Amino acid sequence: MKALALAALLVATAAAAAPPRFFLMGTGTLTIVNAHTDERATVRYRRADGTYDPAALATLRHLFRSRGDGAETDISLRLVEILSRLQSMTKRPELVLDSGYRSPDYNQGLKQQGRRVAGGSLHTEGLAADLAFPRPMLRDLWMRVRALDCCGAGYYAKEGFLHVDTGRPRFWEAATSRVDENLSAGNARLFARTEYDRYAAGEPMRVTLHALTVPPVRVARAARLVRDDGTSLPVRVEGDEPERDGCLEVDASGAALRVPGVERTSRGRIELATCAPRPEQTPETVATGPVEVE
Repeated sequence: MKALALAALLVATAAAAAPPRFFLMGTGTLTIVNAHTDERATVRYRRADGTYDPAALATLRHLFRSRGDGAETDISLRLVEILSRLQSMTKRPELVLDSGYRSPDYNQGLKQQGRRVAGGSLHTEGLAADLAFPRPMLRDLWMRVRALDCCGAGYYAKEGFLHVDTGRPRFWEAATSRVDENLSAGNARLFARTEYDRYAAGEPMRVTLHALTVPPVRVARAARLVRDDGTSLPVRVEGDEPERDGCLEVDASGAALRVPGVERTSRGRIELATCAPRPEQTPETVATGPVEVE
């Protein structure tokens, strides 16, 4: 019996010590209310062993559904962790969700109504949330999120909400958002994300392209991991997309590519090369955020 108890303790200790998958983590729990439906959910989305609970994520997926048509999509794990971190930072009993997922059709409908929404909005990919806060705390909170250097952060003082997304670190106010300029047009803001920030040596990486507004984009199979010290490691890109001349044709935002297991290395970024002919403003290279392989 003592041996069994010791084994159970060792398993529990190992689970509790599981390395975090993201550089910025929440508490593993999140309480959120949909401002339009008054639906509330308190979930433990991350287990003690570091894995994510599909049932909890399904609850969030439903609560984040598109307001106009009820459509749903997966919510980025990275976004969930950021929201949990925000709740912890603000010590709020719950976060108030003003806008979560917006289906592309609903987003386009808002645009046609003259609403100030971005054509390539990250809301349409499950990568963004607008959160209502008491106005006196809003600007200070915006500055604190900016200091995290983790994500997109938009400050909407008059409307009373903070926009947070998992795009490149950047920040703006309502007056400087330049939404009307459709900055994502022509793939000008194309970016890539790995599913996690930390990987075990040899563990495959899932890489997705986002803000893809003019498909398809052709991605070369030959890529590299560029370390922070400037050195690089060649890596290979795989995927189920059609291939032509050594390039994979990616025809939609969120399409998954794979980088097979990488050897242990210091922090760096996966740099993908796009292939000619490139649509409109498509960049020649697209880099992920930082990753570590331990």
